Amino acid sequence: MKFLVGSLLLCAVLHLSQSYCYQKRLEMTPDGKPPTYCVDTQDGTKHALGSKWRNSECMDCTCESCCTAYSKPIKIPSDCMMEFDKENCKYNVFKKNDRTISCPVLGAVGK
Repeated sequence: MKFLVGSLLLCAVLHLSQSYCYQKRLEMTPDGKPPTYCVDTQDGTKHALGSKWRNSECMDCTCESCCTAYSKPIKIPSDCMMEFDKENCKYNVFKKNDRTISCPVLGAVGK
């Protein structure tokens, strides 16, 4: 019985650990031929079919899909704060009164 309850609880919260992702559809060219490249919908950059890249919105992408490249803290100590570092695609968590002191992340969602 304990196993069943634990399994149900795990299934209920499993979705919280998933990254945010979306699928993309490759469009045929106006002359009906398959595309030779794809375009990132966030920043308009062109990429070769089959390639992988990280876009300007911190999404790891292929021509078919993009997913967040970071985890988002959802539980941190009350004397701490978080700030998103877009250059490194991650959240930094630190003391409110001293940004040089890191804080633990007690819970996060995403990658």
